[in-house]
Amino acid sequence: MENLLKDYERIDDLHIKDLKIIQNTRGFCFGIDAVLLASFVELKKNSKVMDLGTGTGIIPLLLAGKSTSSSITAIEIQQEVADMAIRSVVFNKLEDRIKILNIDLKTASEHVPVNEFDVVTTNPPYMHANGLINPDDKKAISRHEIKCSLEDVIQTASKLLKHHGRFFMIHRPQRLVDIMVLCRKHKLEPKRLQFIHPAHGRKPNLLMIDCRKAAQPELRILDPLVVYDEDGEYTQELLERYNKKTVEERGDANE
Repeated sequence: MENLLKDYERIDDLHIKDLKIIQNTRGFCFGIDAVLLASFVELKKNSKVMDLGTGTGIIPLLLAGKSTSSSITAIEIQQEVADMAIRSVVFNKLEDRIKILNIDLKTASEHVPVNEFDVVTTNPPYMHANGLINPDDKKAISRHEIKCSLEDVIQTASKLLKHHGRFFMIHRPQRLVDIMVLCRKHKLEPKRLQFIHPAHGRKPNLLMIDCRKAAQPELRILDPLVVYDEDGEYTQELLERYNKKTVEERGDANE
């Protein structure tokens, strides 16, 4: 493809179905949390999927490698970041399965059908937009709730999901109460919860939650997932459950 890469961009191998992703070395590159979430998602045949705040499209690409039949729509508000995601989709010849929309997720219902998606996924900004934060900084937008709040994400997911559709999210444990309260407020009933610990004996720094729209209450707490063993190597459980090469090349789970 002519003019595939722009300044400071590179192509990374996802080590799944020969898929690649375009990323900017000066921007926010995806980390292990995206890999974990994509593996946590359960897809049925011909699932219709929406990814909110997709960034450079990592979760749609990983889900496309995981499922051969799912149709995936993804929303990203930042034009330059969405452009990278679109070019990655074209580079991987997945235009017939992945559609990237450069819109504000808060206006999603104006652009896509509501009550129609089987699955909504999201790896949203984890931190409040407090303090002196540049509202135009790409890394800040990816990490802080500048363009959308946690409630915006959950409310949009609920609008787009069909009855008994599933919502998958990765977030920080310190936001657990907010997550539970907001999910119930918007008719997303938590069904599975898993804490991710950077190492044995350390408190969890990530969690993954699976909710079902308009479902009956009953939450199942999964066994915790530990990322590193006592030697600082990835645990066997992690390597067995997730793509080994993809995990090994991602960000530090201690962050």
